[in-house]
Amino acid sequence: MNLTKRRMGVVPIGNIPEIATKTIAAHIIGYLNLDSDILPPLKHPEYAHDERRLQYNAGAILKRLDLEAFPDHMKVIGVLDVDIYVPILTHVFGEAKQGGKCGLVSLYRLKKQLDGSTSPEPILLERAAKVALHEIGHLFSLLHCMDERCLMHFSGGLRELDNAPVLFCRYCSAYLRDAIRRQMKTDE
Repeated sequence: MNLTKRRMGVVPIGNIPEIATKTIAAHIIGYLNLDSDILPPLKHPEYAHDERRLQYNAGAILKRLDLEAFPDHMKVIGVLDVDIYVPILTHVFGEAKQGGKCGLVSLYRLKKQLDGSTSPEPILLERAAKVALHEIGHLFSLLHCMDERCLMHFSGGLRELDNAPVLFCRYCSAYLRDAIRRQMKTDE
């Protein structure tokens, strides 16, 4: 059995503060009980820049991450500091393909407060961890939850994200535990 396949990967994309990747990795360990590795950084995603929107296409970045393969890791979360979007939304804090291998967390909009000032580092790190855990939920096929007290509830803005707990509801938590268990059996 390949034990590294039972681990999560956290990969910085571009110039990302080490504290951000370490915080996300620690939350994966603490909340999901999964070992995680901080992987070597990837280059800034210039290939995904959209000149019209002055943002970066999250779908293009996810496709490139999927090509990286990361054969030794069950799932991978990329952390970047650019403004990302999907075509139907003005921006997203993170993105993941339902049941996919790779997800994204963007620090770009998480660094700002509602008044436009810079967020204190603890708030930025908590937001990044919440987004990462939410996107990992999608990687394990969880859908958005109707329970506003669940981390899988959709957060379209900073206020909703800040009010969200760092917890999954009992239903999402049970589903996630089962999905992780099934994934580990598949990887054995």
